[in-house]
Amino acid sequence: MVNDGIKGDPQYTLQDQGIFDSGCSRHITRNKSYLSDYQDIDGGFVAFGGSAKGGKITGKGKIRTGKLEFKDVYFMKELKFNLFSVSQLCDKKNNVLFTDTECIVLSHDFKFLDESQVLLKVPRNNNMYSFDLKNVVPLGGLTCLFAKATLDESNLWHRMLGHINFKTMNKLVRGNLVRGLPSKLFENDHTCVACQKGKQHKASCKTKTVSSICKPLQLLHMDLFGPVFMRSIIKKTYYLVVTDDFSRFSWVFFLATKDETPEILKNYITGIENQIDHKVKTIRCDNGTEFKNRIMNEFYEMKGIRREFSVARTPQQNGVA
Repeated sequence: MVNDGIKGDPQYTLQDQGIFDSGCSRHITRNKSYLSDYQDIDGGFVAFGGSAKGGKITGKGKIRTGKLEFKDVYFMKELKFNLFSVSQLCDKKNNVLFTDTECIVLSHDFKFLDESQVLLKVPRNNNMYSFDLKNVVPLGGLTCLFAKATLDESNLWHRMLGHINFKTMNKLVRGNLVRGLPSKLFENDHTCVACQKGKQHKASCKTKTVSSICKPLQLLHMDLFGPVFMRSIIKKTYYLVVTDDFSRFSWVFFLATKDETPEILKNYITGIENQIDHKVKTIRCDNGTEFKNRIMNEFYEMKGIRREFSVARTPQQNGVA
């Protein structure tokens, strides 16, 4: 027989109730009999209100209803309630709607008929739905909600304030920091031509359609990188890459130290000129001391090789190598 005092306990009345909780990150139950496909797991400890120690997850399974199946429901005997996570439901491509009388779980293809009915959108972070009150609550004694400014009005104030960022402009409104600035929410439609041109990241120089290089070895691209974590078979940590602009054939040399570069380049240039009966005309590289030193200067002068150096901290100019 069950004691009447136990029946009157709110926790007893809720032990068979499933509670939808938007602050709960995972489905958790205290009653193993509800779980199908049950398996024992070591899920670690979980903290929850009302218990300083929390509880340990010892298993998981499924809870099946008429049209909906709750997967990965954890079992924790220390829990006093059966909690169902809103975020975990959404992970299964469902939508959850709370009203003044009920909670409705909708299919993933549910859409609002009119977006103007949406009064507030709260983003999801770490499996919980929360927002920063400082970003939505007006400061400076304002008590009314901000009305949306028209696009023309938004662009007008954007230009009047020196093409200020729209996020910063809305901060000025919330803080009431600019005298005469209307208390409205400004929106960016990304139509400001001046901002698009001033912040564009496209290359200013067009790609050449016809190459000016017509023979092998007419232009060589070079670059040296290292030391690298992955060593070569013979334990070298520096790599010298030489690419012919005409054929885009590349040679790779392995070095133990940077000071081996001059000797390797001298042997390579002398040997490749003899093999294919062409002369090296121009070398393009960065301003590294392995390419720009007394030994290499004398060798280039003797061979009549012209050098092109890229601007410091501009690897795009030596992008082939």
